[in-house]
Amino acid sequence: MPDISDSLTRADEQNFTRPVPKSAGAQMRFLVKQLKSSKAVAALLGISQRTVERYVKDQLKQPKPALAARLEREVRNRWQPLVRKRARAQAARRTGLVIETRARFGFTAAPGTTDDGRMRRITQHLPPEYASRLFAAQEAGATEAQLRAIAAEGLQEMYFKDNGARATGLLVEFTDIDYVDFTF
Repeated sequence: MPDISDSLTRADEQNFTRPVPKSAGAQMRFLVKQLKSSKAVAALLGISQRTVERYVKDQLKQPKPALAARLEREVRNRWQPLVRKRARAQAARRTGLVIETRARFGFTAAPGTTDDGRMRRITQHLPPEYASRLFAAQEAGATEAQLRAIAAEGLQEMYFKDNGARATGLLVEFTDIDYVDFTF
């Protein structure tokens, strides 16, 4: 199942002003600079300090797939934190964010209406208050279910209820997510 937290992180990457380092040596040098020692990088990646030093000096160039994935993930998580913070602050205060998803939406509504869930593809702008809540929950370590509930509430209010203009008693269930993407 697609991860809302991962989607928010991918949205951060759209705001990067420089490309993330691609080679293993450049990625290791970046991590050593960030963490201030090769010993800390070795502990982070689960490899020896000497192996880190070999990558830094470009004596080793091709990490095994598992190490390459860990290395890429750690570099992406630490890349341009101020740019990421600035973009999130702007989305949380002024612009909001856009969610694009394909998922099953079920409803609880007034008697006489259908509550059968169906797959829908929705692209909807969410106002800054939902962006702020999503970012705060993600930073606080919220579970995927909690993030999904915030996103479902935002879609419920903005898409299905048209910001309070219709369907006042409607409650939306956001399940069976095929994909979810955010942009700021």
